[in-house]
Amino acid sequence: MKLYYHPVSTTSRPILLLAADDGIALEHEVVDLFTGAHLQPAFTRVNVSQQVPVLEDGDFRLTESSAILKYLAEKTGSSAYPADLQKRARINETMDWFNTGLYRDLGYGLVYPQVLPNFKREDAAVQQANLAWSREKARRWLGILDKDIIGDNAYLCGNDLSIADYFGIGMLSAGEVAHLDYAQWPNLSRWIATMKARPTWGQVNEGFYTYFVAPYKDAAFEGL
Repeated sequence: MKLYYHPVSTTSRPILLLAADDGIALEHEVVDLFTGAHLQPAFTRVNVSQQVPVLEDGDFRLTESSAILKYLAEKTGSSAYPADLQKRARINETMDWFNTGLYRDLGYGLVYPQVLPNFKREDAAVQQANLAWSREKARRWLGILDKDIIGDNAYLCGNDLSIADYFGIGMLSAGEVAHLDYAQWPNLSRWIATMKARPTWGQVNEGFYTYFVAPYKDAAFEGL
């Protein structure tokens, strides 16, 4: 199987982490987002949406990080995606919640407009209003995540690691680029520390910290 990805990609890193933890063999092809390789005809023929990640399994091609995680976990019999119908439904629900709820405001509303030029509003007043709106929305989602989803559990969907954890940590760790501080949400902070303590974390995320976090280490950002 072949994975088109970029090492800083919020949606690529969860797949790399699952593969590293479970020993899933993948051929890797970097699509350089920084030089716009994803916008060129060669990659557009791979994914018309011009986004990574993309998984190729023979003649089968799959896009969308959530779908790829489910496919790989089911194909390899990973314990991170149990066969029990209700456990699997809870995992699916949580991944959808991250996609349609939290990350819409945290990532696309608060982080990306501060670090990615194509997400920044040209009018300064509009930019500030957007950041203020997204901050309040993100804080609400983070409160739900901390109290109602994680609570006393070790992981997002109970006390067992699942692909929802891989998916979620990719999104929450993206906040490190903009120096977001999650300390006021203790259960969330505990879960983040648990995921970052995994032995594969450093290897998988080396490129993220080198090429995306480090360049902004002295920058000033609107936080939470």
